[in-house]
Amino acid sequence: MNETLKIGEINILVIDRSTVPGLYLRALDESDILLPNQYVTEAMHVGDTIDVFVYTDSEDRPVATTLKPKAMVNEIAFVEVLDTNSIGAFVDWGLPKDLFVPRALQKRPFAVGEKRLVRVILDEQTNRLVGTEKISGALEMPPKSFYPNTPVSFMVIAKTPLGYKVIVDHRYEGMIYANEIFEDVRVGQIKYGFVKQLRSDGKLDLSLQMIGKAKSSNAADKILSMIKANGGMLPYNTKSDPDLIQKTFALSKKNFKAAVNQLVEAKKIIVKENGLYGI
Repeated sequence: MNETLKIGEINILVIDRSTVPGLYLRALDESDILLPNQYVTEAMHVGDTIDVFVYTDSEDRPVATTLKPKAMVNEIAFVEVLDTNSIGAFVDWGLPKDLFVPRALQKRPFAVGEKRLVRVILDEQTNRLVGTEKISGALEMPPKSFYPNTPVSFMVIAKTPLGYKVIVDHRYEGMIYANEIFEDVRVGQIKYGFVKQLRSDGKLDLSLQMIGKAKSSNAADKILSMIKANGGMLPYNTKSDPDLIQKTFALSKKNFKAAVNQLVEAKKIIVKENGLYGI
């Protein structure tokens, strides 16, 4: 449970009381916040602990939601530009209140309808979440625990003569090389792959397939690694569209089903209507 309310993050809070506008949630320091009725369900009761995202509403008051944005504070996402004015732009980050990107934090003026890569930051002066295109200075040095064949998820952010620049886990810079890509890759995609090496300059070389001896690992190993890299769940099952399976796993539907059945028989995953879950 959270000691204090943290804007821009997932907070674990206890339901303190029910009111006309919604439920009030409380942190350990006794600070509280409203979860509006539109997010309240019958399963929520006073005394329960729930996970919510905290941001500010149209009147700059902290408010909770059960929705999850495309990016939380210090995370990066591709977002669509919805509106612009003389001082900035508003982009869709997955919440009812659009994210504001000040003109001063744009590399070039935004245009309605285009998609831009932004990082969500907390403006300390206003205590509001805003977007910025200034990303490189916020990226961190990867930990040494990124050994070869560590499964990772990453966002493809730019095409270069060598391949594609990516960002791993919203915070580490990496590269996948064009001569090692055998599936569809586009800017803006979230992909799954493996670490090849941690370079001396602090950047990661990545591969869409396992490398070395592990390269011969079967499809089941690949699926299980992707499940683990995605927090223990993937939103696919044996009824998923064959083209989607091919694009996501680089496997035929037949091989995918065989691998899933192998993992089920080994009691490493379970299959549900909404996806594959690690055990």
